[in-house]
Amino acid sequence: QVQLVESGGGLVQPGGSLRLSCAASGSIFSISDMRWYRQAPGQQRELVAGVTSGGSTSYADSVKGRFTISRDNAKNTVHLQMNSLKPEDTAVYYCNADLWDTRRRLDVYWGQGTQVTVSS
Repeated sequence: QVQLVESGGGLVQPGGSLRLSCAASGSIFSISDMRWYRQAPGQQRELVAGVTSGGSTSYADSVKGRFTISRDNAKNTVHLQMNSLKPEDTAVYYCNADLWDTRRRLDVYWGQGTQVTVSS
């Protein structure tokens, strides 16, 4: 089956940078849209960035100009470059992907999440 695994989270000071990665593996035929979500304690999960199979990107207003989403189709991987980080960016970050498995079934998959903490 398919799984997504995030990496790159950690503790960083305000104004610092982190690069998150999410690799999809398993019985994958093709990957459609890929996204990053985040969820802070006591808050709802929110979409922060997305990238289509054609490379079109979109961002939440709160991260626009600071975050960059990209994908490496050869490696079935999506990245989130986070610059000028703020304490408000502290959350668990989850990757998400729509993909066709080798049985040609389209479904949505989630990673387990990686913690990002922005603090002095």
